[in-house]
Amino acid sequence: MGLKPDHWIRKMALEHGMIEPFIDRQVREGVISYGVSSYGYDVRVANEFKIFTNVYSTMVDPKSFDTNSMVDFKGEVCIIPPNSFALAKTVEYFRIPRGVMTICVGKSTYARCGIIVNVTPFEPEWEGFVTLEISNTTPLPAKIYANEGLAQVIFFEGDEPCEISYADKKGKYQNQQGILLPKV
Repeated sequence: MGLKPDHWIRKMALEHGMIEPFIDRQVREGVISYGVSSYGYDVRVANEFKIFTNVYSTMVDPKSFDTNSMVDFKGEVCIIPPNSFALAKTVEYFRIPRGVMTICVGKSTYARCGIIVNVTPFEPEWEGFVTLEISNTTPLPAKIYANEGLAQVIFFEGDEPCEISYADKKGKYQNQQGILLPKV
């Protein structure tokens, strides 16, 4: 399995619609960078967020998620409360090829501010907008800027295609269109 460079990412995005919309260079001027990078792609966070709240004293349970534990917010800047968490989605829509697996990591600009981005791998033949998990680990409110870079997707191509893809097993998060909450 090998790490894939920028020219491979450009080819897959342009010829196979792997990333839409696709920015074929890194945009950096006055923003937190996004677009293609050396061995990955810096994704942007959209302007829709679900911010955790303790207003209703609900419990977080992945098997029975209570939507009262979140408030919806739409805007160009999202403020995540201290020691709290928000969900968002990417601007970009992904179509991962059968022979490819990705990992997604947070960008250092946010990490240096105590903002941690957790995203699970994108499995072979997974498709959709990515749900991003954004944690504010600080005792202070934190700003997240919509339509700017938040995380980097790193692509790995297998020596051969997998036997069973995410699409084959009819994964529960296939074809995500919005911010999806946990499902069992």
